[in-house]
Amino acid sequence: MAASNPHKDFADRLQQALDYAGFPGDSERIGRLAEEYDVSRETARKWLRGLALPELQRMLQLAVQQRISFEWLATGRGTLEGVNLHVREPSGKYEDAEELRLIGAVRKLSRKKRRALLQLLENEH
Repeated sequence: MAASNPHKDFADRLQQALDYAGFPGDSERIGRLAEEYDVSRETARKWLRGLALPELQRMLQLAVQQRISFEWLATGRGTLEGVNLHVREPSGKYEDAEELRLIGAVRKLSRKKRRALLQLLENEH
């Protein structure tokens, strides 16, 4: 008999990563995850329940955007923050602390809010 949730370990790590990133919990989490990664609510539900895995590119996107270790998310090796194993942008890329704060705030926005912000900023020119 097949396991009811064959990817339970991944689902547990994904839940932990989303908690770490400040994602809403409970019923809001599925919708927010679906919106953020442009997938159906059913796909997001399957990821969170351990019924399916994201494709490699989507998993990499999850790790980068949530600022966690890709290796940890994909395999469970290392730690969530993945000292020397994580996928992150190199430090020193931003001009100042305010720019870094802005990038951090934008990363926390939903995809829909990012699009609205981009439209607002592009119309300011």
